[in-house]
Amino acid sequence: MECKNCLLNSLEVGELELNSDGICNYCLSYRNDEKLYQFLNEGDSAKYDEIIQKLKNEGKGKKYDTILGVSGGVDSSYLALKLKESGLRVLLYHYDNGWDSELAVKNIQNLSEVLNFDLHTIVVDWNEFRDIQLAYLKAGVIDIEAITDHSAIFATKLVAKKFGIQNIVGGHNFVTESILPKSWIYPNKGDWYNFKDIHRKFGQMKLKSVPVDNLFYHLYFRYFYKIKWHYPLNYLKYEKNFVIQELESKIGWKNYGGKHYESVWTRFYQGYILPKRYGIDKRKAHLSNLICSGQITKQQANKLLEEPIYDPSLFKKDYEFVCKKFGVSESQFEELLSLPKKSHYDFDYQKPLKDRYPILKPLLKLRSIIIKK
Repeated sequence: MECKNCLLNSLEVGELELNSDGICNYCLSYRNDEKLYQFLNEGDSAKYDEIIQKLKNEGKGKKYDTILGVSGGVDSSYLALKLKESGLRVLLYHYDNGWDSELAVKNIQNLSEVLNFDLHTIVVDWNEFRDIQLAYLKAGVIDIEAITDHSAIFATKLVAKKFGIQNIVGGHNFVTESILPKSWIYPNKGDWYNFKDIHRKFGQMKLKSVPVDNLFYHLYFRYFYKIKWHYPLNYLKYEKNFVIQELESKIGWKNYGGKHYESVWTRFYQGYILPKRYGIDKRKAHLSNLICSGQITKQQANKLLEEPIYDPSLFKKDYEFVCKKFGVSESQFEELLSLPKKSHYDFDYQKPLKDRYPILKPLLKLRSIIIKK
């Protein structure tokens, strides 16, 4: 059964629930979020200004007010533009896992130069990162992108600490990123237990340079260095076509033709691995966000779905590139995709501290009593 409002259906989304009107739980959650109605109209300029002023106040006497991770994609690039217009001193940070497209490299460099923002790039060891990705493919888990998400987020904290920055801004926004089925991803991107267990069981190399979080760093950045995250785009009116036009005219930004396609691997993962191995077309979630936000109709979205999920000539080029980069033949790669599928929860995963470390229960109980007082 397919939702009457968006593109999600029960065959691809196991947790989908339809009400008596045929509307799914994801659409209902979107509609019932009061904040979204502010963002879909004129945003919340007062809240946005409040965040900007806070960053300026806490950045006094420092070289930078904040740090922003940029991929070269629409959201982070647009946020960089708005922060420049707001007068912030921003350190741009990029996590290079070896999969940047040539266009992404150009867009990021251009963003830095046009806005006159410093750019700090972390380039991870390719052999190590390759080993992790192959481990996830062998494990059969769905969210191979969780590797980059986890490592890049943790590396952002490390870079922030290096430059004496406590306030981090991110390009996530509710309007275009609220609808994403939980069964299509691993929701806890910060879970180092899952990350390490999968690599320990299927990887071959010892990780020395790829940033991976742990309990010590988690507690340090949360309670001692006190990193704070802010998402200013949630308080600005966000219309995708307008945002792209702004970037093209003011920054000279070039479009990739798909969400998150700034990465060759992400393009290949979304365009080939997800549909082939899991029967998932991620465009349905991306377009459903635009339907719910009133930016396109369901009819228009279905028309877009009629287009090939992957341009045939680009797919051939990407497929050859991926196999060459991994050091495997096409038949070997297909063997990886035919391995049994498993849940992330078939491996170790992050649990409450009191469950993982019973010895901490008295301390955690004492902490809760102190907080209540």
